[in-house]
Amino acid sequence: MTDKKQILKSASIITLVTIISRILGYVRDQRIVLLLGTSLAADSFVLAYRIPNLFRRLVGEGSMTASFIPVFTTWMREKSQKDIWDFANRLFWTLALVAAVITVLGIVFSPAVVKAFTFSSGGTDWSQAVELNRIIFPYIFFISLAALAMGILNCFHIFGLPAATPVFLNLSIIFFSMGFVWHYFHKPAIALAVGVLVGGALQFLVQVPMLVQKGMRFDFGISFSHPGIKAVAALMIPRFFGIGIGQINFFIDTYFANAAIMPRGSLTALYVADRVMELVLGGYAIAVATAILPMMSHQAAANDYAGLKKTLTFSVRIVAFITIPAALGLMILREPIIRVLFQHGLFVAESTKLTARALLYYAVGLPALATVKLIVPAFYSTKDTKTPVIVASISLVLNIILNIVFLQFFFKKVQNGGPALATALACYFDFFALFIIFRLRYGALGTMEILRSFGKISLCAGIMGVACWLGNLYTEFAIHSRFLVQLVVFVGLIGGATALYLGLAWIFRCHEIEEIYGIATRRKRGGEAYVES
Repeated sequence: MTDKKQILKSASIITLVTIISRILGYVRDQRIVLLLGTSLAADSFVLAYRIPNLFRRLVGEGSMTASFIPVFTTWMREKSQKDIWDFANRLFWTLALVAAVITVLGIVFSPAVVKAFTFSSGGTDWSQAVELNRIIFPYIFFISLAALAMGILNCFHIFGLPAATPVFLNLSIIFFSMGFVWHYFHKPAIALAVGVLVGGALQFLVQVPMLVQKGMRFDFGISFSHPGIKAVAALMIPRFFGIGIGQINFFIDTYFANAAIMPRGSLTALYVADRVMELVLGGYAIAVATAILPMMSHQAAANDYAGLKKTLTFSVRIVAFITIPAALGLMILREPIIRVLFQHGLFVAESTKLTARALLYYAVGLPALATVKLIVPAFYSTKDTKTPVIVASISLVLNIILNIVFLQFFFKKVQNGGPALATALACYFDFFALFIIFRLRYGALGTMEILRSFGKISLCAGIMGVACWLGNLYTEFAIHSRFLVQLVVFVGLIGGATALYLGLAWIFRCHEIEEIYGIATRRKRGGEAYVES
């Protein structure tokens, strides 16, 4: 199977299950804001949920998985089956020990952890956030093990089941948000926190049967001196700081969102806007990034750098084809999107305005955020974890400066959208810096081909954007009060914009739509046959 077909096949599988997960994720988030709105309880839950997620990204899905996959793919090429699974088993139990220690520390020092994220919020009482954080924090233990399981299965080109695990998290939170359940806990926020914990456990447990089928026996053994674990640690330490720097950006955004001058509910508005962004990122961009890391790792292990660069270039073009029009659509239709998806229960019109403003500025950075998720794995596949750390460090300083500037000098203009805009601009710096460095080190990446594609995509997206603006204006979405009417108009706007964009892409002969269509139908384009090998 050609690399392009493998990428699209894997990404399509991930996308399919991710779309299901995102739909359930929307239901989950709607239940959360319906029960909590943009109140202090909502901000407390969002804060309590995001703090363990920070450590999950530091230890689990972030540094460990990105460092593990290149090492494990090398072992798969060079070692026996016995050695491969001995490595996997020992890493599993060692990671379990580390995650357990972090979990216990997080529970014990929960007040200090919460205070670190909220000391800019004046005299607000965050005691509920401390309580919720203690309930949720063991989530990190289960999700770290789930991330390792995902990494192992991805190395065997199994993407569907690992990508589907968030479905179980979403279902768990939805179940615990039901009235007959949360009334048992007296407060809906506590029930939601328990739902997060149960969902995290399910995310790991559902992958165990497939791991056993592939050969993992979970033989107990903790080792910090195993050569495979040492190799992962050698890559993980700089990656840990790289992820750490990235997550400091999260800390910065939380700090500024909780500033005394910010309107109440700003943190929840950022969270909801970020979830809408994840619908696009998770729908395809992250799917492609997940699919290409094992492939590029195998190519790097075989010293096939020409193939690696083609994989990267193709992935950047395909993801840009999705994210550029999506960014424009989110910016123009931000209020209809938030109103239809979330304006129910305690999530009122003012909540929609707060969230739509944050979504506007997040959407500005969507193409950069998506492509960074592609180019960073290219460095990891070559076992270079230092360069992304250096670039992320500079991006961190830039993010801090921009947040201060927006808060002190442009607050009346950007208001609660300042942290989102600072993050978006920092992402553009990340992408351009990493792309240029990779190009200088490994040679031509087909930059002119990428720029030509970007030009055509931007033209098609621009025409689509004008149509979206006119459609939003003349359908007078804002005057309709009935939800069913809003939903019909909203679906019509989104469906019409999508059809128009794809039609324009076909008329202007964007290679991306031709490649996807050609690979899917095994046709030839320009004399190149897409065949299975």
